[in-house]
This record gives sequence, C-alpha cells and structure tokens, in this order.
Amino acid sequence: MSSPQDNPHKGRTGLDRIIHAAGYSWAGLKAAYTGESAFRQETWLCILAAPLAFWLANTWEQAALLLGSLFVVIIVELLNSAIEAVVDRVSFERHDLSKRAKDIASAAVLMALLLAAGVWGAAVWQHLH
Repeated sequence: MSSPQDNPHKGRTGLDRIIHAAGYSWAGLKAAYTGESAFRQETWLCILAAPLAFWLANTWEQAALLLGSLFVVIIVELLNSAIEAVVDRVSFERHDLSKRAKDIASAAVLMALLLAAGVWGAAVWQHLH
C-alpha cells in the first residue's frame, strides 16, 4: 500500500506549494465560472449584493454575517460542481448512487441559499423597521 509520500503530485513544500495551490484554486474558479451557469448566476448575485451588505449592516459583525452567507453559497456551489464533475467523470450512465450524490449536493446548495435568504431577509426587516 502506498503512502501520501509516494504520491508524485504531493512533493511540493513551502512557498512553492502555496504558489501552485493558488494557481490550482484560480483554475478551479475559472472552470466553475466558464462551465457552470449556476456558479455564474450566484457569483453575480454576490457581486451585486455585497455592497448592499454595508448599507444594511449597522455593525461590522452584521456586515460579516451578510457577506459570509454569500460566501457560503459560493463555497457550497463549488463543492456541488466538483461532485457533479467527479460523478460525470466516472460515468454518464444513470445509476442510483450517482443520482443520490448529485441530489444531495444540490440539496446542500439549496440549504446554503435558504441560509443566505434568511440572513438577508432578517437584515432587510431590521433595516426597514
């Protein structure tokens, strides 16, 4: 059995590892933006909503909560897209486990969106009353 040290892709350390990891992360964001319409929609929602966070918020904690809820949506959508890509890489054939994985990942996105909607709804309510 091989160990992580035997993996030829795990040999980078220090600043070299950080630089390459940042490049991989940037490539992932580009791939999600160009290949996933839901990610593009949520990205633009966040770009448009982020300035409103500072208008709605009365404290830095409230702004952080509003912005954080947006980031949660983006993070969960990235994970959902990654799961879908792996499932599709394995096979396009319909399979109960593939459907379950994709449905659960999609449900996670829904929960993130509901969380953000609740946080933003409460902030708007407080701001108007």
